[in-house]
Order: sequence, then structure tokens, then C-alpha cells
Amino acid sequence: MEFVTPEGFRVDGRRPMEMRQIRGELGAVAKADGSAFFEMGNTKVIAAVYGPREVDNRSQQISDKALVRCEYTMANFSTGDRVRKPKGDRRSTEISLVIRQTMEACILTHLMPRSQIDIFVQVLQADGGTRSACINAATLALADAGIPMHDLVTSCSAGYLHNTPLLDLNYFEDSAGGPDVTLGILPKSDKVTLLQMDAKLPMDVFENVMQLAIEGCKAIANYIREVLLENTKKLEHLRGQ
Repeated sequence: MEFVTPEGFRVDGRRPMEMRQIRGELGAVAKADGSAFFEMGNTKVIAAVYGPREVDNRSQQISDKALVRCEYTMANFSTGDRVRKPKGDRRSTEISLVIRQTMEACILTHLMPRSQIDIFVQVLQADGGTRSACINAATLALADAGIPMHDLVTSCSAGYLHNTPLLDLNYFEDSAGGPDVTLGILPKSDKVTLLQMDAKLPMDVFENVMQLAIEGCKAIANYIREVLLENTKKLEHLRGQ
């Protein structure tokens, strides 16, 4: 199967180093403290944040920082597969943990001791890169909730198919079985908060793929800052009326 044509186009018409169209929106869930909708191509995700608030279970309370919890789910209609997945299946539990650890690296938890922050993310439509889309949506939702952070954490994937590095894989490319990297970074400091890779790569190829993913993360960070700035301008305008 040809993933890049001789003319240099991928299956969905993009160039190898071109990202899918991204779109973010704040305030997707009215009753949440912060929420966001994030779209990467045909992958669509919604995130809601509740807190900081009193810890539900006192035995889980942490005296010097906030407790961060995360729950990842996929809507039953999110893929072409109509098999009903049980809640809390192994993959969902693993992705919930990955998102929680990634977000914990950017939240200033020490400023909110003995409190709890809940992050809920749901995939509404899946077409590859769901982990990255969830992290980007969670970042927007945390910012919407006014949760203090070191920096925005953003995520993007990159892969290597038929000797070609590809940015932001869709489901067709992701399921081809080639090596791919899912990366999460704090863009200002270039600190890596997430790095997942499911196959071996030669070191020189890995560096190229990694650099491509970093560029994708930074492009998403610039876009998220624009969304937040635009939202701030709207709020200022409403207050001025």
C-alpha cells in the first residue's frame, strides 16, 4: 500500500510534514469549571475540568499538593466499530494514566494542597492521534478553569512509513504498523512530559521523527495561545458592555 504518492502527497492529500487542520473551542460543557472541544482532522475530543475542590475521599488527600484524577472514555459511536466497549477497559485505563501523568507535569499542584482536580476527556470521533487530541483538549480545559500551570502542555504524533517521516498520523497511517512516536512537551522550556513509541527506530531516523513531532507540538501551542487570547478579548469586550 502506498502511503505517500510519487508526487509527495499522503492518502488524505497532505504533505509528509503537514499537520491536519486543528480547531479548539472553550466552554463546551456549561456546568464544568473549565471545558474545551478540540479537533485534529477527523478526530474530535471534548474535555471537562472540575476543581480545585474538596477531596471526595479523605484517605486520598495529599497534604502538600493537589490530587489530580483523569478519566478517558470513547463514545460508542466514535469509530466504525459498533461493538460496545466495557467502561474501564485496559486501554482506557492506560490512556487515563498517561493523560493524568502528562497533565500533572504542567499543573502547579503545590499551590492547591489538600484539593482535588478532576479531568474528564471523551473521544467523540476517532481517526488517529486520540491521545494527542485528548491532551490538547485537557490543556485548553485547564486554562479555561483558571488552573495555574508551568506552561501549556501540547501533544502531537509523528511516524515513519516507507522510509518517510510523517507528521500527525491519521488512523489509516497509524494502523499500518510502522514505528510512531506520541510526544508531549512544555513548549517554553522544551521539557518532554510524554514520549511513547511502539517500535524500534535507528537513532538518526528517531531524531528526525522526534524533531518533526516537536515542531507539531509547538505549532499546536501557538494555536492554543491564539484561542486563549481570542477568548480573553471576548470576555473583556463583554465586561466593557
